[in-house]
Amino acid sequence: MKLLLLGIIVVATAVGEVLAAMGMRRHGEIRDFRPGALGRAASVLTRNRFVIGYVAAMAVSFFAFMRLLTISNLSYAVPVTAVTYALETLMAKYVLKEHVNWLRWAGAALVIGGVALVSL
Repeated sequence: MKLLLLGIIVVATAVGEVLAAMGMRRHGEIRDFRPGALGRAASVLTRNRFVIGYVAAMAVSFFAFMRLLTISNLSYAVPVTAVTYALETLMAKYVLKEHVNWLRWAGAALVIGGVALVSL
């Protein structure tokens, strides 16, 4: 059950983060932080299908994480969910077509190594 929940958390979080990036790229930069302008931006973003997908994916991740916490220790649950960073790096490269330099790959590899140590 732990591995199933972990898989759900990792996939939902990574997909959610990619959807957020896609949605914000379509929306464009938010430059005006006055209350009225933020309200208009929020109104537009609530109709952005990528942002809606992001919210849904993160809700799935949140509830799976809450369930994981009922059956495992926090000292296990939080570190192992860090594997999302590696999956997000892969998705940034292949889905978002971002340039990922060797330092970022090395960082992702270090995260995987840390997750392996914690999960032992």
